[in-house]
Amino acid sequence: MSQENVEVVRRAIAAANERDVDRYLALCSEDIELQTPWTAVEGLYVGPDAIRRFFTDIRDTARDFHLNIERLESIGSDRVLRAHVSGRASGITVGSESLSSEPRHAGIPTGNVYDLSDGKIRRIRIFVDRGEALEAVGLRE
Repeated sequence: MSQENVEVVRRAIAAANERDVDRYLALCSEDIELQTPWTAVEGLYVGPDAIRRFFTDIRDTARDFHLNIERLESIGSDRVLRAHVSGRASGITVGSESLSSEPRHAGIPTGNVYDLSDGKIRRIRIFVDRGEALEAVGLRE
């Protein structure tokens, strides 16, 4: 089941990049949870309506947000780790990496943890620090 879970996450990332919310939600359980680095302030996104709101928030605040896959790795039978996200936003610098509105993508070493159940994404945790994502799944960078 682990390779199938990797493929589910790969398809979800493609749907997110294409802003196809219905296709994205078709890969998620009805009780989907999304935890962002800002959950403590904004709250957890729970359920399809909240995921739709997340996509609206992304569209409104980061129009050219794009997920790149450096690595998708199955962790056990029900978890997938995605390493590396790239985005573009005018002039923002993070560490030694620069995010630019130019067509190239600058890398920010981050990680997402996807928990799956019955072949559907049940929970997504987005980590700004890749080390935190690795720690969340019991690995070290």
